[in-house]
Amino acid sequence: MRIIFLGPPGAGKGTQAKRLTDKYGIPQLSTGDMLRAAVAAQTDIGKRAKAVMDAGGLVSDDIVNQIVAERVQEADCAKGFILDGYPRTVPQAKALAENMKAGGLELDAVIELKVDEEALIRRIEQRVADTIAAGGTVRSDDNPEAFRKRLTEYREKTAPLSEYYQGEGQLVVLDGMAEMDAVTAEIAKVLEKA
Repeated sequence: MRIIFLGPPGAGKGTQAKRLTDKYGIPQLSTGDMLRAAVAAQTDIGKRAKAVMDAGGLVSDDIVNQIVAERVQEADCAKGFILDGYPRTVPQAKALAENMKAGGLELDAVIELKVDEEALIRRIEQRVADTIAAGGTVRSDDNPEAFRKRLTEYREKTAPLSEYYQGEGQLVVLDGMAEMDAVTAEIAKVLEKA
């Protein structure tokens, strides 16, 4: 099963992807996680990504494509995967489609979680508070100012993916503001049809 989740930062893509990972036993390929792993490993690509992430920006297509291309070659992706946060741009989506076609693969679902941006800002503030309360470390890009910048970049660069996948006849839009279990149930319905 090969799934793409679309939606702005904080929409719940990661949460829903984790639930699907547990249910289907396929990996969640979060660009955020992949980027942070590259940063932690201090690879050349990780160092380039860190500078952009610390500024609250979205990393370039070249960086993300390289990281994703390396990751999907790993054995745990043989049965499928969930892409969370990738593709971020139409050129990335086209590159992904070409790579999948060349490998004889097809997407099973492209699901967009629609949300209210002001509610997202409240979510990010709550996530920071919860992380601090749990004794965790807050990511450098988890603050309202960086988050607003990420939302602006999302609207400018990533939102056109909805139109692209709609044109491909692959897009399913769900209410990401619904209660978490309700969103999970709606996703299950989409996947049953796939």
